[in-house]
Amino acid sequence: MSSDFEGYEQDFAVLTAEITGKIARVPRLPPDEKKQMVANVEKQLEEARELLEQMDLEVREIPPQSRGMYSNRMRSYKQEMGKLETDFKRSRIAYSDEVRNELLGDDGNSSENQLIKLREERAHLLDNTERLERSSRRLEAGYQIAVETEQIGQEMLENLSHDREKIQRARERLRETDANLGKSSRVLTGMLRR
Repeated sequence: MSSDFEGYEQDFAVLTAEITGKIARVPRLPPDEKKQMVANVEKQLEEARELLEQMDLEVREIPPQSRGMYSNRMRSYKQEMGKLETDFKRSRIAYSDEVRNELLGDDGNSSENQLIKLREERAHLLDNTERLERSSRRLEAGYQIAVETEQIGQEMLENLSHDREKIQRARERLRETDANLGKSSRVLTGMLRR
């Protein structure tokens, strides 16, 4: 089961990285390409939602005692999905021609230069944001692995503790048996001497 979850998880990571890159490009595209890219991103967002639903179903199949770490991961993915949808809405309206004209006016060359400069700054900021998001996802994945490893270590320690108790009880029984055999041996020796 967890292998199905992990497969969906990998697909979700690849898809969201692709969506993030496309969202960053939307504001810089000419209107006809922008329309096509928006339709493409909408389709991919729907695919990402479906993957989340599949992962959610997989988590419900996990026994309750093991469900915690998967539930935490699901919360993180749902937050990421919400952020992607918000970023997508913003990118669709960001720096549209009407907004640019309203903000900058239409005074020919200087307006065009400002627009180019704004586009370059925005592209730079979006690239930095994308890099930060990728780093954040890697940190989150590393943290989840550390939590899982800690849980596995805790279970192993508990198992070792139980095994130690069993060994100690077995040792005590052996000592008692040895003592009983010693008594029996002395009694038999005494009986044989009579």
